[in-house]
Amino acid sequence: MQATLKSKVTFKGVGLHSGEQVTMTVNPASARYGIWFRRTDVLDRDGLIPAIYTAVQEKPLCTRIMNEDGVEVSTIEHVMAALAGCGIHNALIEIDGPEVPILDGCAASFVRAFVARGLRHQDVPQYALEILKPVSVEEGGATATLSPADTLEIDFRISFEDRAIGTQSKALVMENGTFVRELSDSRTFCRKADIDMMHAQGLALGGTYENAVVIDGDAVVSPGGLRHRDEAVRHKMLDALGDLALAGAPILGRYTGVRAGHAMTNRLLHKLFATPDAYRVVTCSPEQLSRLPGVGVRRADLALVA
Repeated sequence: MQATLKSKVTFKGVGLHSGEQVTMTVNPASARYGIWFRRTDVLDRDGLIPAIYTAVQEKPLCTRIMNEDGVEVSTIEHVMAALAGCGIHNALIEIDGPEVPILDGCAASFVRAFVARGLRHQDVPQYALEILKPVSVEEGGATATLSPADTLEIDFRISFEDRAIGTQSKALVMENGTFVRELSDSRTFCRKADIDMMHAQGLALGGTYENAVVIDGDAVVSPGGLRHRDEAVRHKMLDALGDLALAGAPILGRYTGVRAGHAMTNRLLHKLFATPDAYRVVTCSPEQLSRLPGVGVRRADLALVA
């Protein structure tokens, strides 16, 4: 069955790129509603924005959605990953600024709050997108692919010159609380050498050593170091789950990313939906439901989250 939160939950913090203080409330929503954002600070235009792949407008280093009136919300990938990873299909997210708060740079704070509130299951079947044949996009040595699989699997590979990151790869099956235990506490990261460039472009204005992992060659500059030896690739997998959630339904298939980012994952979804014989919409059987991200999440899983 579809699910929503039992009660609303509010988050306050700063936007990673805008540097603006923001308050965001995730509200329960009715069955078949999906995920929508509403800009409560916008009064002269339509403030509702659907969290769907067709609303994405490319922006460096984050995922931004925009409605037909030009109202936008950016850096939605972490809260989208938390919703998908906790099995929440319907929610209205009210926010009084242009960017989701970064909190500590991952999805763990969202996950803790969602699990604490609990889910209300709705008497409506859950649908999923079953991948029937491989679909792929490629650009500049980076690739992103969706291929058939019985559940959502994420396989990611990255390579950086900085020895603190280097080459990392990881593959996980996203069921039975895997996202909560393995990915939700992995933080966004950047190279110290790129910070000045990002600031010049109006990016990372709210970034700190506490809400991002900062890498400088073979050193981790952020206090406390890494939460996982391969935290960087885990965070890329977290981002991928959040961006794939913009398909509008859970995916039954294998996502393979090689140096892929937000824009490439969105282009992959566009190509998927432009290839009608590459997928089908299915009403989930009990067995398929048991394999969806978010099913099987337990409060005990939070003990493993930083």
